[in-house]
Amino acid sequence: MSDTRLPELWPLLWQATAETLIMVAITMLIGGALGLLLGVALYATRAGGLYANRWVYGILNVLVNFFRPIPFVIFIAAVQPLARLVVGIGIGQRAAIFALTLAAMFGISRIVEQNLVTVQPGVIEAARAMGASRLRIATTVVIPEALAPLILGYTFAFVAVVDMSAVAGVIAGGGLGTFAQQYGYRQFDTVVTWTTVLFLVVIVQVVQLIGNTLANRILRR
Repeated sequence: MSDTRLPELWPLLWQATAETLIMVAITMLIGGALGLLLGVALYATRAGGLYANRWVYGILNVLVNFFRPIPFVIFIAAVQPLARLVVGIGIGQRAAIFALTLAAMFGISRIVEQNLVTVQPGVIEAARAMGASRLRIATTVVIPEALAPLILGYTFAFVAVVDMSAVAGVIAGGGLGTFAQQYGYRQFDTVVTWTTVLFLVVIVQVVQLIGNTLANRILRR
C-alpha cells in the first residue's frame, strides 16, 4: 500500500465532517422550509387545487422546471454573482450554503407537490363539508395526511444535499468535499479519498435509517 497522510489528518477529517453536517443542516432548515412553501403553492394552485390558478401555477412550474434539472456543479457556478450580492462572497462556505439552499428549495418543492397530490380527494371533501377553510385544509388535513411520504421525500433530499455538499468543494465550500479534493485527489492519496467516501456513506445510511423509521411509525398509526 502506498504511503498515506491519513493518520495525521484525522483531526482535519473530523472537522470537515462537522462542517458538512452544519452545511447540510442549515440547507435543510432553510431550503426545506422554502421548498415546503413552494411545494404547497404548486399543489394548491394546480388544476383542481384548493387555490386553483393556472397562471400562478404555470409560472411556478416553469420556475421549478428551469432550475431543478441543472447539475449542481454548474448551478453553483451560475449563482455565484447572486451569492456575492446576497451573502457578500462567491466562494467559501457561505456561498456554498447559499447555492445548496436554492438547489434544495427547487428540488424539495417538487417532492412536496408530488406527495401532496397523493392525498385522497375524499379526505379533502370531508373537511370542506365540515366547514374548514382552504388554508386550514392545507395545513391540518393535506400535509398531515401526506406526512409519512413527505418524511421519506425529505430523507431523499437530505441524501441529495450531502452529495451536493461534496461537490461544493469546487468553490472551497469546506466540508468533506474540500477535504477529499485537497488531501486526497490532489495529493494522489487514495486512502484519504476512500476514507472520506466511507464517512459520507455512513452519514447517508444513518439519515436514511432515521427517515425510514419515522415514516414507518407514522404509517402504523
